[in-house]
Parts: sequence; structure tokens; C-alpha cells
Amino acid sequence: MNNKTLSILSYITIIGWIVAFVKSKDLTPKSDLVRYHLKQGFGIFLVSLLVNIALSVTVMVAPPLYFLSYVGYIILILWIFGIINAANEQKKPIPVIGKIFEDKFSFID
Repeated sequence: MNNKTLSILSYITIIGWIVAFVKSKDLTPKSDLVRYHLKQGFGIFLVSLLVNIALSVTVMVAPPLYFLSYVGYIILILWIFGIINAANEQKKPIPVIGKIFEDKFSFID
């Protein structure tokens, strides 16, 4: 797989991220692009997991706040931005939350 494919794959569920992570270890010249998008993809996965857990608990405790579940659409839009950046082979952070993950997750390096 080439760098562009691995970058895109790093956003497609956690299984896709694991495949991209394992395949990136096999690349002879290590790709900064793939590492960057692995970090961004893992970060958005963690954010979506935490937001979904928090929203589930909130709606369970206070059902009238069901409208907060629309926050999931915002995460979907951020995820799409990440895929577009990976497809264009740009090392550009995901809006709003992407800068947080640029220097995190040292196990990916």
C-alpha cells in the first residue's frame, strides 16, 4: 500500500487504523504523512469514543437533553475533513481538535 492509501485508511474505523499502523511499520522510508494521519485518526477516534460515552450517560440521566446527540454529526464532519486532508496528501490538522494530537501518541513514531 502506498502512503496515500495508508493515510486514508487510518481514519476508517479502529480496524482500519490498526491495519494502517501495522503496514506503516513495513515502509522502508518512514512516511511523515502516514504517521501524521495515524495520530490524527487515533485522536479523533478517542474524542468520538469519549463524546459518545458522555452523551449516552447524559441522555440516560436526563432524557430531555436528547438533542445533544446531534454533537455526533460534528464529529462526523471533522472525520470527513481528516479523510479529505489525507486524500490530498496534506499534513493539515483536523479543525478544532487536530492541533492537540500533533505531538501526542509517541508510540506511533
